[in-house]
Amino acid sequence: METREKIIIIGGGFAGLQLAKTLNGKNKKVIVLDRVNHHMFQPLFYQVACGRIEPSNISFPFRKIFQQSRNTQFRLTEVKEIDSVNNKVITDEAEFTYDKLVIATGCKTNFFGNKDMESRAFGMKNTQEAISIRNHVLMTFEKLILEKSRSDDGNWNIVIVGSGPTGVELAGAFAEMKKEILPRDYPYMNFDQLKIILVSSTEKPLAVMSSEAQEKSEKYLKDLGVTFMSGEVVTEYDGDKVHTKSGKSIPSNNVIWAAGVTGNVIAGFPAEKLVKNRYIVDRYNKIKGYDNIYAIGDIAYMETPKYPQGHPQVANVAINQAKNLGKNFLKKDARDWVEYEYKDKGSLATIGKHRAVVDLPFIKFQGFLAWYFWMFLHLMLILSVRNKLAVFFNWMWSYFNKDSSLRLIISPNKKNSTLQ
Repeated sequence: METREKIIIIGGGFAGLQLAKTLNGKNKKVIVLDRVNHHMFQPLFYQVACGRIEPSNISFPFRKIFQQSRNTQFRLTEVKEIDSVNNKVITDEAEFTYDKLVIATGCKTNFFGNKDMESRAFGMKNTQEAISIRNHVLMTFEKLILEKSRSDDGNWNIVIVGSGPTGVELAGAFAEMKKEILPRDYPYMNFDQLKIILVSSTEKPLAVMSSEAQEKSEKYLKDLGVTFMSGEVVTEYDGDKVHTKSGKSIPSNNVIWAAGVTGNVIAGFPAEKLVKNRYIVDRYNKIKGYDNIYAIGDIAYMETPKYPQGHPQVANVAINQAKNLGKNFLKKDARDWVEYEYKDKGSLATIGKHRAVVDLPFIKFQGFLAWYFWMFLHLMLILSVRNKLAVFFNWMWSYFNKDSSLRLIISPNKKNSTLQ
C-alpha cells in the first residue's frame, strides 16, 4: 500500500484552515498545529471589544471543523522550532515529522520595538486581546459612575492608534456606544466629556483605500464625534499619557494599538530567509532554499510583477494562496504546478450604522448601501450556519433597538487580576 504523504500545517488562521479544507478527504495525511483550539474570524474582533457580539460567535473549534474528516487531525501545541535538516517540528510537548511543512502563523501586533507601549497598550489580534479590551473599557465606565468628576482625566479618553480599517471601525463602534448605549446604562452620568480619539500618522484615515473612501470615512468619524488627529506619530505611552512626535500629550488609561502588524516567525530559519519579518517565498509559496517547506498568508513575502514589494497582508491573499498551494499539492507532476498571483477584489470598512466605504475594482460607493454590502459579505464569510444566525440576530437586535446585552465583564480571579 502506498504511504500517504504527511503534511504539517502550522497555524489555523485563514490560510492554514483553507489549506486543510482544500486537502480534506484527499490522499494526504494532514496535521494542523495551533496554540489555541479554535479558528478566529479576525475582521469582527472589534465588535467583541465593543460588546456587540460574543467571542463564541466568531470562534470555531478545530476539532468540530475536522470532526468528520478522514485524513485531517488537530494538535493543540505551541511550535518552538523547525529542524529542517531532520524534517521535524519541535513543540513544548512533542516532535512531529513531516514530508511537507506549511507555515501559516499569520501576524501579531507590531509595536515597532516599543516595549513600554507593548506592555501598557492593548493590541487586538486574537480573541483574548479583544475580550481584554472589552473588560478594561467597561471597567473604566464603572469607575466613572463611582468617581464622577473626581475621576482621573485618563478615564475620559479612549485613544486608538492607527487609522486603518481596524482603528476606524473600532472608533466608530465606541462612538456609537457613547451616543446610544452609555446614556441608557448610566442614566445619571453625563458622557459629553468622554472622547474617542483616533491618532493617525497619515493625513486621512484608510490611507490604503481610494481618496473618495478616505474623505467619506473622515466625514463619518467627525459626524460621530470622533476626534481625528492626523499626521501624528505616537512615540511613547507611560501608562498615564500618550505622547506624540509633535510634542502633544493625551491623558488616557484606555489605549488601543492598531497601527500595524508583524509576522509570527518561528525559530530555525536564518535571517536571510526573511524580509520585513516574513518568509521569502517563490511563486509557488516555497520558502527559498528549501525543497519541502512552504509559507502562506500574512507570513509569506512573495514578489511578483504586479506586487514587487510583496502582497498586502489581507485575508483574501491568505485564502487564495492556500487554495492554490493545496491544488498544487494534489497534482502528481510538479511541472503542472500553477504560480500564484493576487487578484485584488477590493477593500471595505464600516464606520458605524449606515456608514461604510467600499472600493471594488469596477465601482466605488459609500453610505447605507455600502454598509449593507459590508454586513452581507462578512456574514457570508463566517464559517457555520449557527454562527451566521447568531451574528445576524445580534446585528438585527442592535439595529432595531440601538442596544446590546453583551456587555459582560469577565476577568480572572482577583488574586490573578491586573485590573485595579
